[in-house]
Amino acid sequence: MDIKQSLEQYCTELTSQQNRLFEVYYNELIEWNEKINLTAITAPDEAAIKHFYDSYLMLEILHKLGEIEVPQGSKIIDVGTGAGFPGVPLKIVRPDLQLTLLDSLNKRLVFLNELLQKLGLTAATVHSRAEDAGRNPQMREKFNFAVSRAVGNLAVLCEYCLPLVKVGGYFVAYKGADCQEEVAAAANAVKILGGATPKLLKYTIPGGNGRALVVIKKVKSTDKKYPRAGKKLKDNPL
Repeated sequence: MDIKQSLEQYCTELTSQQNRLFEVYYNELIEWNEKINLTAITAPDEAAIKHFYDSYLMLEILHKLGEIEVPQGSKIIDVGTGAGFPGVPLKIVRPDLQLTLLDSLNKRLVFLNELLQKLGLTAATVHSRAEDAGRNPQMREKFNFAVSRAVGNLAVLCEYCLPLVKVGGYFVAYKGADCQEEVAAAANAVKILGGATPKLLKYTIPGGNGRALVVIKKVKSTDKKYPRAGKKLKDNPL
């Protein structure tokens, strides 16, 4: 099965134009993956499900399970975006979103800038560590949503992401289905950083793999002493 067939089988709710853009995305991803390490998932069916479908499904999960809408023109930052997941798939499905892609590795952003050009999409790409972005007045508490599929402890991800979110906005972390203990362990960090009690929205993707979105509403402004410097943040989670 090639990528076109995989997209037609699994991404049935998309338009033919959106599927065409995902086809371009896949081909660029595979080509660049030979030069820089972007993903271990390269089979067309797996990429269609685990990279593309799982990324943009957030919009439906928030609406159906979380009763949370993503308004037109929302400002979204993808923290530790890597190869562009989930930010670029979200932009393909919702081109109205004002997307910022944040990563600490510049060569990934070189890939993303070329990808965006090939897709005909506009997004800001920022070369920065997340903790530096969170202290930058131009980015701090400027986003309606911060999203992240980056691997990492939830308490640490909260300190990276919640400072970037406006009061009334949300941090959405993509996690495996068995993340309850991690969510419980992050309760102190969430409270300190201005978040409400997390919502855990569980779902499955084709193939039966369990997933969860951890959704944290920002209810008060984050104290200016957060995020802390990188080593302290990672070695001593809140």
